[in-house]
Amino acid sequence: MLGVLLRQPLRALLDELNAGMVAAGYADLRPAHSAVFMNLDTEGTRITDLADRAQMTKQSMGALVSYLEQLGYVSSAPHPHDGRAKVVRLTKKGKATEAPARQNISRVQERWSQLLDKGEMEEFLRLLRKLNDVLQNDR
Repeated sequence: MLGVLLRQPLRALLDELNAGMVAAGYADLRPAHSAVFMNLDTEGTRITDLADRAQMTKQSMGALVSYLEQLGYVSSAPHPHDGRAKVVRLTKKGKATEAPARQNISRVQERWSQLLDKGEMEEFLRLLRKLNDVLQNDR
């Protein structure tokens, strides 16, 4: 039941964010690419860690990274301490997606606030933050 209740809002969020990114000039990005962007650390992240965080295979993550690298959103280089691993980092072009992505998230949040009764979106976000914190500390 919980998965079903979370699936539709997540799908709607990703669709709306994708439409916003297309409107901002990033028509080559798709919702699947969020698995890379959402899981990258500022200093870079190994492909295996990206795959683990996104709960997908290394091969699938590698394909996403390769696509984004060809388009210039990310770069990959050998890990400084493990030559077998690659570290993925945002490029200047990749970093340029952050501001429009944040604007799109704010736009979606505002729209969803209008769909709900007064104060419900704030309560929803408060509960999600609380659950996120509890789950993070539970690891």
